[in-house]
Amino acid sequence: MEKKTMNVEELAQQLGISKPLAYTLVKREDFPHINIGKRVIIPVTAFEEWLINNANSKTEINIGR
Repeated sequence: MEKKTMNVEELAQQLGISKPLAYTLVKREDFPHINIGKRVIIPVTAFEEWLINNANSKTEINIGR
C-alpha cells in the first residue's frame, strides 16, 4: 500500500530543498498540510495537486528565509 501522507523531512527530500525551507513552505496558508499536535503531515495527493497548480501558474513562490 502506498503512503498517503509524508512528513516535512520527506517533503524536503521530494523537492530537493532544506528541511528549514520545507518548514517555511508548510507555514504558507495555501500549502496543503495538517497539524496534529506538534506534527505536520502533508497529504500526498493534495501536495501533488498543489505542485502542478503552482508549476503551471508561472508565478514565483516566495518562501523567503
